[in-house]
Amino acid sequence: MGLCLSDQVQAQQTPAPEAPAANLQDRPVEPPPPSPTALPDDPEQVQFTADTLDYDMNNDVVSASGDVRLYRESNRLRADKVTWDRRTGKVTAEGNIAVVNPQGDAAYGDRIELTDTLKDGVVDNMLVVLEAGGRIAAEHGQRNDGGIITVEKAAYTPCAVTSTAGCPKEPSWKITADQVVYDPNRRRLRYRGARIGVFGFLTVPLPAFSHPAGGQSDSGILTPDVRYSRVNGFQLAVPYFLSLAPNRDLTVTPRVFSDTLPMLQVDYRELNSLGSFRVSAYGTYSRRADDLTVSQTPSSLRNDVRGYFDLLGRYQLDTNWSVSASLRMASDRTFLRRYDISRDDRLRNNISVERIDANSYFAINAWAAQTLRISGPQGLQPIALPEIDYRRRIDESLTGGHFDFQLNTLALTRTAGQDTQRAFASAQWSLRRLTNWGQEVTFTGYARGDIYNTSNTLATSVVGYRGENGFHTRGIAAAAMDIKWPFVGAFLSGSQRITPRVQMVASPHLANMSIPNEDARAVDLEDSNLFALNRFPGYDRFEDSTRFTYGLDYALNLPGFSIDANIGQSYRLTARPTLLPDGTGLTDRMSDIVGRTVIRFHDFISFTHRYRLDKDGLAVRRNELDMALGSRATYVQIGYLRLNRNISAKLEDLQDREELRLGARVQLARFWSVSGSTLIDLTDKNEDPLSSADGYQPIRHRIGFTYEDDCLRVGATWRRDYATTGDARAGNSYLLTLAFKNLGR
Repeated sequence: MGLCLSDQVQAQQTPAPEAPAANLQDRPVEPPPPSPTALPDDPEQVQFTADTLDYDMNNDVVSASGDVRLYRESNRLRADKVTWDRRTGKVTAEGNIAVVNPQGDAAYGDRIELTDTLKDGVVDNMLVVLEAGGRIAAEHGQRNDGGIITVEKAAYTPCAVTSTAGCPKEPSWKITADQVVYDPNRRRLRYRGARIGVFGFLTVPLPAFSHPAGGQSDSGILTPDVRYSRVNGFQLAVPYFLSLAPNRDLTVTPRVFSDTLPMLQVDYRELNSLGSFRVSAYGTYSRRADDLTVSQTPSSLRNDVRGYFDLLGRYQLDTNWSVSASLRMASDRTFLRRYDISRDDRLRNNISVERIDANSYFAINAWAAQTLRISGPQGLQPIALPEIDYRRRIDESLTGGHFDFQLNTLALTRTAGQDTQRAFASAQWSLRRLTNWGQEVTFTGYARGDIYNTSNTLATSVVGYRGENGFHTRGIAAAAMDIKWPFVGAFLSGSQRITPRVQMVASPHLANMSIPNEDARAVDLEDSNLFALNRFPGYDRFEDSTRFTYGLDYALNLPGFSIDANIGQSYRLTARPTLLPDGTGLTDRMSDIVGRTVIRFHDFISFTHRYRLDKDGLAVRRNELDMALGSRATYVQIGYLRLNRNISAKLEDLQDREELRLGARVQLARFWSVSGSTLIDLTDKNEDPLSSADGYQPIRHRIGFTYEDDCLRVGATWRRDYATTGDARAGNSYLLTLAFKNLGR
């Protein structure tokens, strides 16, 4: 009894249920198990067991008492006493009653009157525990021959009615009604005179209401969405869900605003034998700005039809072939931000056909992008149509290595910029061996032939990206040897590994500047590409000359604790200038020093530090920290990035910046939590000489409170945006969340 004391005190403080029937607690009886013996072949016969059996020959009444169990077809009954009037066919059960129907629903009551089919009858003080989830309690109920249950003065909840200690508790929410009708064939509950109560005191009337009992989706209204923003005012969204089939559904969401015209959202999903896809579309009519570089005034804004389209799907045609698509399009650059749909600054579109088997890969891709940035004309965004890529791996038996062959072609088109067509064929041979002393040695040979055709190069402002008009060819060759020598041993109660590593790469001089640079612009020395054969990220640039790269890997593994770190640097033999821009850490013969350190302590601490140190004075050129501290319920996340590489501001793909990201969640109680996050731009003239920022510019803050248990989520969130772009203005926004879990789909 001591374990349930707090629950008893809480129950005394909870208002009394609206009807005596609303007793949703479990009853002190176990449902009847299936019959241990085979049922009679004749469906009209009833199989039963009991401790004692009496027969009144004068009145033709059979009375069974004790642990009485009756079985007929898939219907089962259990009670302390059962009386069967054979003349009227009336069966009366009393005491610790439990009835289970073919669907698995269990009904409990103080007294039940049934027909001799055990399918229909009347129950007093009824409780029905549904197999699909949830329970119904009522003062009085009946079930007809079709299995439909009708109850009076009833209550329904899908929530837990006991605490973790097994003590009775008030459910987070329940529906009380004058009448509830449950159809087990449709698995749907219909109410008359219903009210929904939250935490036993907040009551909202529901004049006409129905919902699925669980286990399947059905059409109906979903939880409304209420929020407020400075731009749109108060917003109310009421989604209506249409279950078109078990594998198809449609959700239509009207969104009404106090300060602007309404918006309509439509979402469609489908799953079939080949795969799945979903489509989302938004549409409205509101004011928009076309020139985002000047201050907005009423005269610079115009009314227009605005919207957004999003499609994502993948079909697996057979074991090897698949088709996928990802399409995203917006009517203008601020629509997604104004209506708080997405913060993306670029929408990528892709259609792909792929074939994959154990040793080959083939793909045909089409790519397009829509820019949502303030600067940057849409006409300079490339359209890749097509990109064709074929790769094949072949093992060779002479040395035990393998060949990787690749064929690739790409056509890039811009409506107001440079056009490029490219094709290449490459072959790479690799061989990995372990010496008797434990060194891991990898030999690599690489050869590639390219052909390019470029036009309208003057439309590209960065000279190093242009290339030259017309057709140009290029041959690439490289050879590499990579040696790792791991030293592994026991340390404390775990193990540690120290691995020196040396790599040599030789490649002849390349005349790269006649070739345009479309896919290798964001080059930077990092721990991830330190030992790469080519440290440019794409195909249009290849790092030539001969270089040596050396580094050290370290790993420590103890019970619940681990460290994984590396550090390295490279040295190039030639002193001639390279293609790499100043500030990337690779311009001079000696590169900068790069490394990474990862520390983990159980699931409580996760710390990752990436850095780049200037080779001359050890100045920090890259400093990136990511840390998570705490449990899954209460934690702090910290992210910090500073790029101080002194790279030219003309290279938009390599701009320096500094930012701070903070996030936290605190579990105040078992179901209550508070969370928040912030993003701050710390960039100043030290990182970006062209920046007008003062070194502390908040971008976005968010704070929210949430209550969430097994069947209810209630929350309130405040967010402030500090950037104004067109009609997406800075200001506060508020979101209220109320979600009844297990109600509907």
